Amino acid sequence: MARSVLTILFSILLWVSHSQNAKVNYLTTFDDKTLHFGFTLGINTMDFGFKHYIPIGTNPEFMPVDWSDQFQISASDTVRSDISRNVAGFTVGIITSLRLARDFELRFLPGLSFGERRMIYNIPVIDVNDLYVDDNYEYSIKSTFLDFPLLVKYKALRINNNRPYIIFGAAFRYDISKTAKEDLVRLKNGGFYAELGAGWDTYMVFFRLSVEAKVSIGLNNQLGRGPDNTQRQYYTDSIERLTSNMFTLSFHFE
Repeated sequence: MARSVLTILFSILLWVSHSQNAKVNYLTTFDDKTLHFGFTLGINTMDFGFKHYIPIGTNPEFMPVDWSDQFQISASDTVRSDISRNVAGFTVGIITSLRLARDFELRFLPGLSFGERRMIYNIPVIDVNDLYVDDNYEYSIKSTFLDFPLLVKYKALRINNNRPYIIFGAAFRYDISKTAKEDLVRLKNGGFYAELGAGWDTYMVFFRLSVEAKVSIGLNNQLGRGPDNTQRQYYTDSIERLTSNMFTLSFHFE
């Protein structure tokens, strides 16, 4: 019994002694540089914020059309849409970081974001460009954004080789995806976003790795004009305002 107690005490003393040893800190002058660069890889999910005309007839531009089939929409009907499920996308970019003060950086991260949003309606989706199926209520919108975020990074005190931080700022995104005139829901190309997030810097031997989670909240109405007369207008006419949002999990290498 005494031998077991001594073994446990000796193990605890070794652990305490080891924990008191100074850890090797890497890149101790990294944060003192005025300017540094890097690249970023990330996973994103895109979303929409919806505001609908309820009923659809409250939209002054809505005009009922007889499509000569059993499915018709009148001014008293309610047409609603939402995001059916999140689809993972991909983000890549470059990093330019300017030191403003001991704990502040100004960061510019231009890049590309590829993603998709799958909308679901409470009515069947009838698209002349797709095979119509009775139980098909979804409509997919793919986007390829040119990203231009300008962010302020506030860093907490460094703890050995770790340093948590928060970021905030704004971004402009331009969608370079081709939007055809016959699309059921068309988007405007450009829009502004408010951005907020948090991350964790880890200082490695040769570079700094940062894991960051960020939300981008669209500020503009991204709903474009409705499709041409070959398509049904009520999928667009039912929406009063459509904002674009994004969540991004990024891995920065600097």
